[in-house]
Amino acid sequence: MDTIYILLILIVATLAYIGFNWFQQRKILKTLTEEQFREGYRKAQLIDVREPNEYEAGHILGARNIPLSQLKMRMKELRPDKPVYLYCQSGSRSARAAQFLYKKGYKDLSHLQGGFKKWTGRIKAK
Repeated sequence: MDTIYILLILIVATLAYIGFNWFQQRKILKTLTEEQFREGYRKAQLIDVREPNEYEAGHILGARNIPLSQLKMRMKELRPDKPVYLYCQSGSRSARAAQFLYKKGYKDLSHLQGGFKKWTGRIKAK
């Protein structure tokens, strides 16, 4: 019986943590449709947070590759006074990148709904 209570407490705590993160991301990050993303990404810092091999396979024209795994070390490459448009393969890494940048003082953060796999615009591949 005690085991059931412990499991229930762990499940509730996990769901609360997931819910908190979801609401936090919605507060700090604008999720843009492809059309909205196209309208503003040329005036912003366009960052692909995927790994280099993913970036080389294909990326949005004009994007810089700063992988999520390197973001902490390469943060100085981003200006906090300009909008930052993020994208990854599906949207989860760009959301984590936005949380990290928000904690470091970046406020105008947006990401592509559905990520690169939903992008239908022009791309560049090596």
